[in-house]
Amino acid sequence: MGKILLTKANFSKEEFSSPARRKGIEELAQLAEIGYYDEELTDKQADGVIAVVANSHQIHGSFYQSGGDLQIIARWGVGYEKTNLDIATQLGVMVTVAPEHMMTVAEYTIAQWMATLKRTYTLNAKAHAGDIELLPTLEADGSTLGLYGFGRIGQAVAEKAVPLLGAKGRLLVYDIRPDIDELAVRFGAEAVNNPMTLFKECDTVSLHTAGAQPIVTYREMSAMKPHASLINPSRGTLVHDEDANRAVTENCLFYYVVDDPVNGPRAIHKGHPRIICTNHNAGVTVQSISRLDLRTFGQVRDAIEGRPPAYLLNPEVLEHPRQKAGA
Repeated sequence: MGKILLTKANFSKEEFSSPARRKGIEELAQLAEIGYYDEELTDKQADGVIAVVANSHQIHGSFYQSGGDLQIIARWGVGYEKTNLDIATQLGVMVTVAPEHMMTVAEYTIAQWMATLKRTYTLNAKAHAGDIELLPTLEADGSTLGLYGFGRIGQAVAEKAVPLLGAKGRLLVYDIRPDIDELAVRFGAEAVNNPMTLFKECDTVSLHTAGAQPIVTYREMSAMKPHASLINPSRGTLVHDEDANRAVTENCLFYYVVDDPVNGPRAIHKGHPRIICTNHNAGVTVQSISRLDLRTFGQVRDAIEGRPPAYLLNPEVLEHPRQKAGA
């Protein structure tokens, strides 16, 4: 009997448990033995594994090369940079994503937009310090919001943001996709040709794009208005952390919000009153967890039972001998 690996961090904690999750795991257990992992996957864990519900740990080429029975990597989320997609494709292993938390991240973005405009974090710190002085805050109505990246999550943010911007507010969007002008019109936004326009003109800029390298440095942040804020619900790596710390400290912008823990390159932000870090929690709600479970468990069942799973990143593998043998 083969083995299905479930990501331990997501599935072994009681606070994340639910009847639906328990039922889903029981159903998977009828197809294969259930195992758990919370580390990088290498050849050491590969023996007998037929499917993985993957977290954000690196999946090394040796895991694929040694896992002759492996059928699918079902990513519990949408970030697949660490799945080693090219090697998976070469060796005939399906890789899927689960875009079930788009609205969840959009809501997080709106919440942070409001919190930064209303200076919630600063007011809270002042109140706890015994400082009762009033602090002028800002309104969303009539302000300018910029979205750097206009994919599914960016569009979900736009849908929620436009009514809050009001008749005099502006929504500026930047994306390299060829249909950006058409999309901008559809969502009541203005497309800009240069991302620098967002940083110069917007009261708030929010990042909604993939990637592992910084796209926002001191150059962009130093062009922002001193009252403006930068929100990063996507990847901590998209913003150069030392530059962000410098820019906020120099009052080039008021807040930097990043959905990542205060560790690694972000340890520099520890204790900074205007750099807000959340533990990669933007996409995690009771509802989104259930949707992610339902999607990834279904993808694994489909793969094991010979059906093409939804949100397959490499459909060409369906013609690979490994998949034909599995079918």
